[in-house]
Amino acid sequence: MTAELQAEAAEGAAESQGTNCQMLLNRLGEITGIQDPSFLHAALKAANGDLTDAVNFLTEECVKEPGQEAVAVEPSDCEGSAVGKEQPTNVIDLTPDNKDDLQAVIAVSFLESLEVQAVERDANRAHKANAAENKNRSKRKRCEVWGENPKQNDWRRVDDWPVGMKNIGNTCWFSAVIQSLFQLPEFRRLVLSYSLPQSMLENCRSRSEKRNIAFMQELQCLFALMLGTHRKFVDPTASLELLKGAFKSADEQQQDVSEVTHKLLDWLEDAFQLSVNGNSPRDKSENPMVQLFYGTFLTEGVHEGKTFSKIETFGQYPLQVNGYRNLNECLEGAMVEGEIEPLSSDQSVKYGQERWFTKLPPVLTFELSRFEFNQSLGQPEKIHNKLEFPQIIYMDRYLYSSKEIIQKKREETRKLRKQIAILQQKLERYMKYGSGPSRFPLPDMLQYVLEFASTKLPLVVPSAQDSQMTPAQSPAESCGLNEPLVLETESTENTEGAASTLINPPSQQELMSKLPQPSRLPAEMPECPAPRVVTEEEMSLVRTCLQRWRSEIEQDIQDLKDCITRINQSIGQMYGDPVLRQVPYRLHAVLVHEGQANAGHYWAYIYDQPRKSWLKYNDISVTESSWEELERDSYGGLRNASAYCLMYINDKLSHFVADDADDAETGQFQKEVELLPPELQNYIQEDNWRLEQEVEEWEQEQSCKIPQIEPSATSESQDFTSESGQDQSSGCEHSIRSLSSEHARIAKDQTAQAIANTADAYEKNGVEAALCEAFHEEYSRLYLLAKETPTPHNDPRLQHVLIYFLRNNAPKQVVERTLLEQFADRNLSYDERSISIMQVARAKLKEIGPDDVNMEEYKKWHEDYSLFRKVSVYLLTGLELYQNRKYQEALTYLVYAYQSNTTLLMKGPNRGVDESLIALYRRKCLLKLNDMAAALFVSSAEADVLEGINILNELIIPCMHLIINNDISKDDLDAIEVMRNRWCSYLGQEDMDANLQTKLGELLPRLLDCSAEVIILKEPPKIRPNSPYDLCSRFAAVMESIHGAAPVTVK
Repeated sequence: MTAELQAEAAEGAAESQGTNCQMLLNRLGEITGIQDPSFLHAALKAANGDLTDAVNFLTEECVKEPGQEAVAVEPSDCEGSAVGKEQPTNVIDLTPDNKDDLQAVIAVSFLESLEVQAVERDANRAHKANAAENKNRSKRKRCEVWGENPKQNDWRRVDDWPVGMKNIGNTCWFSAVIQSLFQLPEFRRLVLSYSLPQSMLENCRSRSEKRNIAFMQELQCLFALMLGTHRKFVDPTASLELLKGAFKSADEQQQDVSEVTHKLLDWLEDAFQLSVNGNSPRDKSENPMVQLFYGTFLTEGVHEGKTFSKIETFGQYPLQVNGYRNLNECLEGAMVEGEIEPLSSDQSVKYGQERWFTKLPPVLTFELSRFEFNQSLGQPEKIHNKLEFPQIIYMDRYLYSSKEIIQKKREETRKLRKQIAILQQKLERYMKYGSGPSRFPLPDMLQYVLEFASTKLPLVVPSAQDSQMTPAQSPAESCGLNEPLVLETESTENTEGAASTLINPPSQQELMSKLPQPSRLPAEMPECPAPRVVTEEEMSLVRTCLQRWRSEIEQDIQDLKDCITRINQSIGQMYGDPVLRQVPYRLHAVLVHEGQANAGHYWAYIYDQPRKSWLKYNDISVTESSWEELERDSYGGLRNASAYCLMYINDKLSHFVADDADDAETGQFQKEVELLPPELQNYIQEDNWRLEQEVEEWEQEQSCKIPQIEPSATSESQDFTSESGQDQSSGCEHSIRSLSSEHARIAKDQTAQAIANTADAYEKNGVEAALCEAFHEEYSRLYLLAKETPTPHNDPRLQHVLIYFLRNNAPKQVVERTLLEQFADRNLSYDERSISIMQVARAKLKEIGPDDVNMEEYKKWHEDYSLFRKVSVYLLTGLELYQNRKYQEALTYLVYAYQSNTTLLMKGPNRGVDESLIALYRRKCLLKLNDMAAALFVSSAEADVLEGINILNELIIPCMHLIINNDISKDDLDAIEVMRNRWCSYLGQEDMDANLQTKLGELLPRLLDCSAEVIILKEPPKIRPNSPYDLCSRFAAVMESIHGAAPVTVK
């Protein structure tokens, strides 16, 4: 069967002699780097003429997994020498001497690929069958972040700082585009001053015209808010709803942002056309959008021997990324296409074409082609190649006015590049020297030979047996190194009897007797190879020659490298002439995409001229950045983030640059707001008024919430408070007394013991003396406990509120009032002594006035301790649930514990618990849940897939975003990268159902989009006030269990 396939492949290669076949062979050779025609013919034959399949056969599909019968190994020049290595069995050699093996592998791979193609066809049919369902699928929820009780200050804009833009579901691309346009002062002025006569609005009948006008009006309102709002970010929903109507689904906007951006600009162009020249829609010379963003270029060339010339208009100029290192190389490749060669010796007709810019727009936009369609996979792929771009680019070298000088420089550059190619070939012969498959630098080879020749055999002390050698034995013979010569001599002397020996083999005893007995074991042989015999004269001659040759070769190599460097410098300085630096364009904005072709996140870097710095616009977040960060995120090549659009502005047009006045940073936007039409100013004022209303409602809602573990007080404690605090009837005082009374109730057993210890003082000196003694004794006891060093299994702060206060240096008045409230607790009424002490303590409390204790400060200290106990309970509950493998419930507790604990630690290191412990188990929970969700997702069972998606949407993604939007540690960052990579690895998997791939495309933007939108989530279940277990004992048990293997259960 293999022989027949080889015959067919060879026959097909011989028959493919046409022009089309030759073109395919040339392209296949350029892609794979294989120049042997028989290789290329065989691959095209096996792929039925499909270029993509042929490339796969020659690069990937011929290589099977280890353990299969055949392994295709492509020889590489960069691999080490194969000398001394055993060749693996069942390996098909693909070197030029084994062409039949390659053809066999290609044929076999082609047969195996038929089954894969059939599976792919079935998957495509299933994908088409589900198309209607996918269109109606509900949009993913916006990227949300957990946050407990978000502060209203986080909603407000700071001075004149630019505002962000809300992501309402796969709309990060819109934010990036609109922000880059808004930050162009001229474009902003055009939009905000846009108006149409009333007569034109009434006569407008076209549906598209009405839509474009409506979109422009919504964009006006959006721009007005971006100027004058007091909010930290604006909502673009109204504008986006109009834009979404032009597409079948929200998914299309994510997949082809370039198309949507073009449509957005087209709508703006049409809207402006109505305002400047409604009667002549074809004449766009006065259209401000055309004047701002559109230019023209001239194309000249020769096609089939005929010259041609044409002028075209461009907006966003497309540039290819593949095969280029920087933006100038991209432009050079786009401006010159085809080979330019003379047709014959007496003709100078050119083949190909050249483009020259005849008019450059003030805003020059380059669209980088970062996406391409993979024919074999049937889906788009992203190009992650690195591409550098400058902050200032000089466009003189691409202008028609510079054609004559540029053509000369291009010709000089071609000649210099040819010289470099010749020099590189010469250098290659030095650096990859040899005639076999493995080649090495020639200076190294000469050095290795010199080292071998200079190596001497080590001196060996003769043994007793060796001392009996005859004087005629040489040192080499004594080492046993000449024994192979003895065998060679014996074989030479017995040549005539060799045939008879093979026919009648000797017996084993005869063989053993004829074998030479070595004078030393193999382990005693020299460790390094060395010449057996070499004279001083030979050594001197060899050393002299090798050293001289090596010096000469190294000098030749250095001369070649220096020459290449000088030529490269000449090429780099080719366009440095001041004459060609008269049209500078400054980089204004960089639009970045992170992810894959069918899923990802967009943001923008925009240069802020007044602040002289780069700002990063990432949905609702606007932060100061740097050129270094921009390079890291935009150049590509390092990770999945890279620039897909570059926006440059003419650096000599001053009206495109923001005002450089001293108050530019603080008053620029405010001045523009004052120049707005009255209706837009009113629109801004109304939105700011609504913000104040929202803040007021939020504050009222938060005032009703008191952070605590249990309900604030029982009905009995409320009655007690109303009785004892009639002079403190305000809601604030009531909440303070309720909270401090709750802390007194928690410590009632300790207070009761302190009262019991004063029996003698009570009997002898009365109630006042007993209270005084109990007060001082309890204070001393708690003070000593506060001074003890905490251990991993014991936290004294959980025992008593005053230990927490003393460890954090609370004011003396707060400590004394809190301790007095311990003895005024109504729950202490066990006997006559306790009731008497309680009544005296309550009387003393009434004597303490507002001037004696700052009640606001007193309230905050008790709120902090209540929050500390809640953090401890959440942490312990989360750890218990984690050990019992209830990761979903555990994560909720741990997340809230971390958030609340962060608030405490901002006030002091002893205010909260160990932050690293919460972060560790929060991270472990996340990784466990991510593994669980991924396993459910790839199981393909509908119920499991749904459960995995719910875990991802409701727990993992919000928690990841919350971590990222705070001060993130390296361990957390690494864990998030691991989780993201797990899901990204599923992209493009051939064995994954098409429906799963679609769902994966919806999930990935939320994984990659680090939006900072804040929502309030329902807290986990609270602990009831009358819990049967002691918090300190529970803490000790849990802390001990996390260092062991068995889960803990506290009874």
